[in-house]
Amino acid sequence: MSRHQPVRRSWWEVRWRQLRNPPPPVLRAVLANLLLASAGGAALLAYSLLEPGADLVMPTALFIVGVLAAGSLLTYLWVELPTGPSGVRRRTGWAALLGLFAGLPICYLVLVVAFQVVRPALVAA
Repeated sequence: MSRHQPVRRSWWEVRWRQLRNPPPPVLRAVLANLLLASAGGAALLAYSLLEPGADLVMPTALFIVGVLAAGSLLTYLWVELPTGPSGVRRRTGWAALLGLFAGLPICYLVLVVAFQVVRPALVAA
């Protein structure tokens, strides 16, 4: 009986495969948070452009807390555990935690793009 060893893939091949086939719960968490953060970032950017001298500390804090809370809730509702033998779909708090952790870097990236890339381009125009 001949046993074949699995093919060893390079680091790049493994990451490329992961990029092409993301796990559905992670993809859903990222998409939910990205949609919420994009909408909130656009609103925050519009506020900063309409009120040039306004203090943005409180609106930014509300933006971050709102995206984290809503993203966590949406991920909780959207990501279900796999069906077991009974076929009943179940939700878990881990899905909400996944949404929370996915929201942190997404909020940061949306704020960086909005205020370091888009805002200077709009102000200069």
